[in-house]
Amino acid sequence: MKKLIIVLVIIAAAGLGFYSWKAWKESAIYKNPAFTSGNGRLEATEVSIAAKSSGKIENIFAWEGDFVTKGQHLAQMQTNVLSAQLAQAKANILVKEAELAAAKADLMHKQSNHDNSKKRYERAKSLFASKAVSQQNYENDEAVYKGAVAELASAKAKVQQAEAGIAAAKADADRVQADIDDCKLTAPLDGRIQYRIAEPGEVLSAGGRVLNLVDLSDVYMTFYVPEMVAGKIQPGADVRLLLDALPVPIPAKISYVASEAQFTPKTVETRVERQKLMFRVKARIDPELLKKYITYVKTGLPGVAWVRLDPKVPWPEFLQFEPALAKAKKAVKKNEKKVLKAEKKKAEAEKKAEKKQEKAGNGKGEKGAK
Repeated sequence: MKKLIIVLVIIAAAGLGFYSWKAWKESAIYKNPAFTSGNGRLEATEVSIAAKSSGKIENIFAWEGDFVTKGQHLAQMQTNVLSAQLAQAKANILVKEAELAAAKADLMHKQSNHDNSKKRYERAKSLFASKAVSQQNYENDEAVYKGAVAELASAKAKVQQAEAGIAAAKADADRVQADIDDCKLTAPLDGRIQYRIAEPGEVLSAGGRVLNLVDLSDVYMTFYVPEMVAGKIQPGADVRLLLDALPVPIPAKISYVASEAQFTPKTVETRVERQKLMFRVKARIDPELLKKYITYVKTGLPGVAWVRLDPKVPWPEFLQFEPALAKAKKAVKKNEKKVLKAEKKKAEAEKKAEKKQEKAGNGKGEKGAK
């Protein structure tokens, strides 16, 4: 018993020493001038999916937390009034096409009259020159010809007017169809639904929001640093985001450094005594990295952003992405094996219990038969 206690004490002391050494090693980075840090939360660009025109929501096909892809049908507005307008617009197109057919037929008639009167006029003109017809007959044929020219021009104008009427009717139908298409609300990009702002049956005004979508391809952390540090941070500097809920440091880049100091928000805490004026800094995660793990990305998670001020200094071990990722994968696999092993034992125990119940039931049956 004494030996067991001694062994346990040695193991506890070794474990305490290891974690103390690890904590000292990790805290040493705070004193390293090549690194600085700031607390923040993961954020992402938000996109509101709204109705273009006023109307009633017919259905919503997405729930909060759903991952959606670009072009996915998310919600449907009612289109019964617009459908009636589209039918009316299409009927108007048919009316305009009939008017065009009539105008073309009239144009053919006027063209025939024009050609006939032109021949008579030219013949009368030739005969009048040779004194074969009277001046009255010549002037009559000339007047008929000029009237035919005017009527032909009028018929051509009516054809052009009818064609323009068809174009206007088709444009009106296209406009109504565009409004119907806009009633089908789709995802403009890949992301996750954050809020269902409205519900089916609600009537929205033009621009009324239905869903709030988070763009998971544009994820960043905003944090604050004092003046003495802000001057050393350059856009493009390497960053490691160490989240409270994730043991893997996420690579990022500085995408923005404020040019003016501002009062620090109350939600921001610093390692040292809280300062009033701080510079806002934004670290953006590589979009290519986000694509690989886009379904696992969650916003709002708190963490620490570590900035490397000197690119020549290597990252500490606990902030190296690849080794940490490998460890995390091993831990996941190990946990999966434990879960499978536990499920297997549970299944075996259930089978044994069923067999015992069957034996107990058979024994009672035999006793009853005796």
